Amino acid sequence: MNQRTNHGLAVTIFQFFVCGVVVNDANAAETSAPEVRVTNIRRAFHNGEHNAFTDLIRFRDRFYLTFRSCPDGHGVHPTASIIILESDDARTWKPVHRFRVAKRDTRDPHFLIFKGKLFVYSGTWYCGDSSPEDYHWNQHLGYSCWSKDGRAWSKPTMLEGTYGHYIWRAAEHNGKAYLCGRRKRDFVETPLSFRKDVESAMLESDDGLIWRTRSLFQTTQGNETAFLFEPDGSVLAVSRFTLDNSQLCRSKPPYSEWKRSDLHRYIGGPLLAKWGKRYLVGGRRIMGGTRETTLYWLIDGKLKEFAVLPSGGDNSYPGFVELSPSRSLVSWYSSHEKDESGKTITAIYLADLAIVD
Repeated sequence: MNQRTNHGLAVTIFQFFVCGVVVNDANAAETSAPEVRVTNIRRAFHNGEHNAFTDLIRFRDRFYLTFRSCPDGHGVHPTASIIILESDDARTWKPVHRFRVAKRDTRDPHFLIFKGKLFVYSGTWYCGDSSPEDYHWNQHLGYSCWSKDGRAWSKPTMLEGTYGHYIWRAAEHNGKAYLCGRRKRDFVETPLSFRKDVESAMLESDDGLIWRTRSLFQTTQGNETAFLFEPDGSVLAVSRFTLDNSQLCRSKPPYSEWKRSDLHRYIGGPLLAKWGKRYLVGGRRIMGGTRETTLYWLIDGKLKEFAVLPSGGDNSYPGFVELSPSRSLVSWYSSHEKDESGKTITAIYLADLAIVD
């Protein structure tokens, strides 16, 4: 069914059901790592463009799904935009906002509920008027749109204090907002492929728009990182790190000292969330050349895989919403399907998760 809104956004919403998937944990004897049933797997969005990098949230009793859409593909292009969809039931979606930033590639959108507003944050690459062959880390800049009701949205606003930082995943604790910001050490000019001089900074804000550096939590191989704050103010983080390994990072206020440990697994586009009293991690794994979006329990600092979502090729970057201690929703993107002409598509997917008693 094709739909068009006053935002000028043409949407094709697909609703279909795939047989349920049950994946047993690798060590079922551990009661803290329960079996999870993955059901109602559905394609939520495809418009013929490259759709990727999802996030999912519930705000004012409605669900919101965001992702990047670009007619020119995965790479850095000024034609990229951020789409936000809304749903009452997480099955039927309608567009409520779409934005782009002139001369910049918008990508990796993430939600944050902060001080009564729903924020969407996007890291951006400077492109100029066309897709660049050469682009620079030091020209990164964060942008945000926000809404008080999920319906009326602000224009994209530059985030003060983020120039030279590629921002990623937001979190809130005790009246302050936090972002991961990747940057080149001393803002040096080195090739994109050289990452030993990339740092990861914890950025902090009082209003969600003006940012300052709180601390550095990775001084080499800085990468995509998800923060999770505990009630006592301590923070847990999962960082993508290298192509062979991801890291678990921990700190306590004032977040000036960090402890890091290896997770012995590559996690692309990491998700870290609390589901009941358990810790959930998600992201892309690479095994034997195969790329798949995978979900894990994090138990005693170790990952225990419990599901591999239908996925392949360009995929991952999941979002998550807890519905109850035993039910939840997950979003992700993937390139494992083809259209009617046989062309590979990159689309947005959703599934229901349920812990099996």
